[in-house]
Amino acid sequence: MLRLTNVSKIYRTAEVETLALNDISMEVRDGEFVAVMGPSGCGKSTLLNTLGLLDTPTSGSFEFFGQEVARRSERELTALRCERIGFVFQSFNLIEDLTVAENVEVALLYRKVPSGERRRRVAEALERVGLGHRAKHRPQQLSGGQQQRVAVARALVSNPSLILADEPTGNLDTINGEAVMQMLTDAAQGGVTVVMVTHSLAHAAAAQRTIKLLDGRVVSETLLAA
Repeated sequence: MLRLTNVSKIYRTAEVETLALNDISMEVRDGEFVAVMGPSGCGKSTLLNTLGLLDTPTSGSFEFFGQEVARRSERELTALRCERIGFVFQSFNLIEDLTVAENVEVALLYRKVPSGERRRRVAEALERVGLGHRAKHRPQQLSGGQQQRVAVARALVSNPSLILADEPTGNLDTINGEAVMQMLTDAAQGGVTVVMVTHSLAHAAAAQRTIKLLDGRVVSETLLAA
């Protein structure tokens, strides 16, 4: 379970102080699919970065699958990220100089998985997203929808406990967007915890629960499916 208790995040510069998260308390259960919504600047990305151990709270408590992590060192947080989290970004974030298979394999290199096991898991992940036949292509040879499916394969290949998806369908057409949503739904049904930031009401409806943010606060939660 992910549990935030009275978490605030303040960004400070020499002249400006920005309160990005304002005393947030929330939980995400193991295996739950949660959609996070709200207007631009409401704190969605900061919340996702906090859940993904990329940002540390200024105050409050964060329990990450049973471990208090709000005051952990960067080295400890990096190890947890590599071990337990898969990321899917709106802009795909693929490495242009690597093949599709190599892009997916990157997620396993940090875990020091043996080469034979890496090849097997990469092949399985690409077949799972329907791109086994594109393994030797480079990202620029793929459509946007195919690139996002590679990004989903990269997130899934390490068998993460948590997938964090930041507007994963934002750059996709309707058909490819629905395909990516089905992959995230399948992952959640397989026991992976999924937290997705989205502006799409239709795609938020695929989640079990929607959390709405405004000015760094949780203003509503809606249970959408059992």
